[in-house]
Amino acid sequence: MIAAQYQWNIKNVDQPSAEAQQLAEQEKISPIVAQILWNRGYQTPAAAHDFLNPGPDQLHDPNLLHDMQKGVARIEEAIGSDQQITIYGDYDADGVTSTSILYETLNEMGAKVNYYIPNRFTDGYGPNVAAFKKLIAAGTRLLVTVDNGVAGNEAIAAANAAGVDVVVTDHHELPQDLPDAYAIIHPRYPGAEYPFGGLSGAGVAFKVAQALREEIPQDVLDLAAIGTVADLVPLIDENRVLVYFGLQLLKQDERPGLQALMTGAGIKPEELTEQSIGFGIAPRLNALGRLNDAAPAVELLTTPDFTVAKELAKQTEDQNHQRQDLVQRISQEALAQAEDAEHHDRAALVISGHDWHEGVLGIVASKVVESTGKPTLVLNVNEDGRAKGSGRSVAAFNLFAALDPHRDILTAFGGHHMAVGLTLPSEQLTALADALDQEADKQQLTQSGPEKIPVAATLDVAAVTPSLYQELAQLAPFGTDNSQPLFAFETATLTEIKAIGKDKSHLKFQLQEGGHRLNAIQFGAGKYVPALTAAPSDAAVLGVIEDNVWQGRHSLQVMVKDLRLTESPVQDQRTTQLHRQMFQAAGTYVFFHQNAFRQLANQLATDATAVLYDGSAVVPLAPQSTVYLVDCPDATTDLEQALQQLQPEKVVAYLYKKESLSQLGMPTRSQYAKLFKFVATHQQVDVGHQLAQLATFLQIPRTQLIFMIQVFFECGFITIDHGVMNGVSHPEHKDLTAAPSYQLRQQQVQTEQDLLTCSTAALTKRLASLI
Repeated sequence: MIAAQYQWNIKNVDQPSAEAQQLAEQEKISPIVAQILWNRGYQTPAAAHDFLNPGPDQLHDPNLLHDMQKGVARIEEAIGSDQQITIYGDYDADGVTSTSILYETLNEMGAKVNYYIPNRFTDGYGPNVAAFKKLIAAGTRLLVTVDNGVAGNEAIAAANAAGVDVVVTDHHELPQDLPDAYAIIHPRYPGAEYPFGGLSGAGVAFKVAQALREEIPQDVLDLAAIGTVADLVPLIDENRVLVYFGLQLLKQDERPGLQALMTGAGIKPEELTEQSIGFGIAPRLNALGRLNDAAPAVELLTTPDFTVAKELAKQTEDQNHQRQDLVQRISQEALAQAEDAEHHDRAALVISGHDWHEGVLGIVASKVVESTGKPTLVLNVNEDGRAKGSGRSVAAFNLFAALDPHRDILTAFGGHHMAVGLTLPSEQLTALADALDQEADKQQLTQSGPEKIPVAATLDVAAVTPSLYQELAQLAPFGTDNSQPLFAFETATLTEIKAIGKDKSHLKFQLQEGGHRLNAIQFGAGKYVPALTAAPSDAAVLGVIEDNVWQGRHSLQVMVKDLRLTESPVQDQRTTQLHRQMFQAAGTYVFFHQNAFRQLANQLATDATAVLYDGSAVVPLAPQSTVYLVDCPDATTDLEQALQQLQPEKVVAYLYKKESLSQLGMPTRSQYAKLFKFVATHQQVDVGHQLAQLATFLQIPRTQLIFMIQVFFECGFITIDHGVMNGVSHPEHKDLTAAPSYQLRQQQVQTEQDLLTCSTAALTKRLASLI
């Protein structure tokens, strides 16, 4: 049994609804796309049209952002008076793209501008007092923060004391006490009227550039798209427009740095999607800041020099490989700790270790959450007793809200619902774990159950076609709040099940249904191979439909998001031999033939019951009982009626048959002719004692010959008296198929094909449907 990690909230099993059908007709889109749009709240033709057709007109006026006009005026004043402007960025992909957007914009406007990317390990996140003082001492007269600043009260106060203004541009959670900055440009500033609060740091920087240039800065749409996708902000509204057009620019990007970066990552521009950013470009940009200094990432994104770009891209690629190795090692240790006695029963996890690279702990935390389904903090404890790390959460638990009341035990803290960064003395780790447990109780985390995820529909394998894939592609780019549609496959059988990858940690299989096949893959699920192989028809699969490109060839496949394997109520133990051990368990043993019942019924255990099913009613069983189908019935209807009357919880199918009639087949016309000619010319044949010799003489298998003689007898072609066979002179013409034995044999052959020659999956599905 494999439990599903999520609750599958299947929106519409029968696609489409009447409302979605109407929307499809109005907008001339496919019904399934219309249904998905309807489920996601786009329920009018105008809303659906705008979503499917992103355009510049959907970008909001940047001057609606709080303090935008004030901040822009101060920047323009600094440009006009040739004051040194320093863009103070952040070390992640959103931060370096935000920095690059404003750096390029101000350069083009003739500003005296430089940038500073704080070091994760020496400066920490956000405004740093020492860094601000160093920049001011070097001549900076205006500081503009990007992707940070709303929690930088102390550093901004130090800048103010030095007579230097700070313009904050940020998108992170707003603390209760805001800094005394010259301007705070933030999409969710209290009381502000900006229409969309989900911008990333790069998105806010893009809006500042738009306000400064008084036009849409199309040349930095690529950077805005990277930052938006990388920071996992909602991919709707304005963000959808930025990423939609940013991807188009990326496909023909002339930035030497991005060209070199994509080449190193094996990304072909013509095949680039938002996933190329999320899994290719963003991790490489993040790798620099995770392991060392992220400033080269800004140079990589902004340099016009191809030689410099290639060298920086190589450096980035090397750092990314190092980052991957670190993540793999630390994840193994963290996952082992998550399952130990101290952590196994906790609703939320605080995991710590020594010599864990602090730059990758957020990724490790994500992997632990993915594996356990629990909110997780992962921290490194250094030699000085300082614990520093990152946390990741689940939708049902607001991690920022959980930790915010416990700042008294934290040295540094920031973040949002799903992710946080924090520092604290190592002696407070126990208090932190206890606090997290308390907050889990307050937020009723354990009562929430597995995370509920929306499922677009249940599909048959045959429904997955290139046409469907193209229709779904209209909903891209995908991301937070516009996830790639998930589909459930609940009736297909899994075949070709195998573990793949260097360490055999991944799962690959095919979904098979009605002659149609579809490849599927699930990362990190190689451990499920034995269970799935044992019960391939009891698995249900949840995943997205993707276009797999291999050596220039395209094929559709399912990227599996979740998997469940229920315990089958049917055990396939079909056999051609019966032995005593098969009758020792408690339960009801159903026989369909008198001979088998007479020979075996007395071998049953004392707490077992034998039933000879002859078509009449049987006594229903007690709940949770098991029925053993001992022998193969002559007709599948007998089996169906017996199970429907008994209503068992489980069925064990022996379906014993000593000799397969379906393999023997029905007699041929020439075999019937041989026997007919023989009985016409021979009298007084002792078939009771000479049957073997007769079978050899006629070259007809003995079992087949017995059947043929019975058919001839029922048709009046022969007589049999005390085992002696004689032909009938001038018998009445009769059709062999009218003989009861002939009809029974046909029925038996069909029953064997239904029950004995079918696959385990087919038998299991058939019997399970009857109980």
